[in-house]
Amino acid sequence: MIIGLIRERKNPPDTRVAFTPAQCRQIMDANPGLTIVVEHSPDRCFPDSAYEAAGMTLTSDLSACDVLLGIKEVPVADLLPGKTYFFFSHTIKKQSYNKKLAQAFIQKGIRMIDYETLTWPDGKRILGFGVFAGIVGAHHGLMTWGRKNKQFELLPAYKLGSMEKLKEAYQQIKLPPLKIVATGSGKVATGVLEVMEMLDITAVEPNDFLENNYEYPVYTHLKGASLYADQNGEFHRNDFHAHPHKYHSLFAPYLTQADILMNGVFWNEKIVRLFNEKDLQQPGFRCAVIADITCDVGGSVPITTHATTIADPVYALDRFSLQPTAPYQPGTDTIDMMTVDNLPNELPRDASEHFGSHLIKYILPELLQDYSDILERATITNKGTLTPRFNYLSDYAY
Repeated sequence: MIIGLIRERKNPPDTRVAFTPAQCRQIMDANPGLTIVVEHSPDRCFPDSAYEAAGMTLTSDLSACDVLLGIKEVPVADLLPGKTYFFFSHTIKKQSYNKKLAQAFIQKGIRMIDYETLTWPDGKRILGFGVFAGIVGAHHGLMTWGRKNKQFELLPAYKLGSMEKLKEAYQQIKLPPLKIVATGSGKVATGVLEVMEMLDITAVEPNDFLENNYEYPVYTHLKGASLYADQNGEFHRNDFHAHPHKYHSLFAPYLTQADILMNGVFWNEKIVRLFNEKDLQQPGFRCAVIADITCDVGGSVPITTHATTIADPVYALDRFSLQPTAPYQPGTDTIDMMTVDNLPNELPRDASEHFGSHLIKYILPELLQDYSDILERATITNKGTLTPRFNYLSDYAY
């Protein structure tokens, strides 16, 4: 088997990789019948020379490869027919901007395996960059609040350059008595909570958070029953996933108690939003910064109007008119919104190493088997057709 690491061609280029140079060497040493080749790239967080030093072949011709690994979407013109591809395709929700890409998978006879579709039998995702999205998103939320209120300064994560430097920066900072709400139960929330721990921010129960003020920074973590309830005031996880429309959000009161919302909830159009626009006008409103880490435009945070960039991460809205205004203005009549949609790219080496280690541990063995149920479930298209599990894409991909 020949595996190729492809060059990222989506603009702006993503600098993350599926495997680091050291991981490529580790894979080839452990699997004598497997070869990894690397497409030349000027953009990776690990330069071509690092892969060459690890013994990888650098090439511009990937036609001999059986499997091609990337991160972001591959432009249609650059897809090689008949190959097996792994990358984040952003097609499984019928994203309109990638309709031609989905159609190209079929037209070019590609076996497309999206990292998001790689799941355990219970549906839990195996791979993702969510933890690092949570880490960098939480960092952004704190950085934005500090700048807005002239209380403290944090450098952006990409200027710090690594998790090690991030931790060193946190050792030098003393936070004011902030109140922070973290939402969600997945990998993004895991990353947010890791930052809370690194900064020694104290966890408190949701009811205590709503009822008390503190002389030190605190956070509360909302998920499941603390975030949603049915008409009887109850939460049943299986029922919620099957019938989310039966549940309402319990979040609105936190807008008067939290300084920062760090949002990591999974959302689709059947799930109620965390709050509505009128909730922003309630007396005592306090939430000056929202770090919408999941960045679903018009989703769980209804005032997420667009994705921002690492270079320009924050926009602001007047909470009454919802009209755009200048960010970083003190006061609670404006809400600063952090909606960067490629947060892990600020710590690309750490994020890539984490991702690659899981790819090696859980997916590579499946790829080397004659048959893998995990890979079969994850295959969106193969040999010019949609697989049965993804037939719901028929009106989109054909």
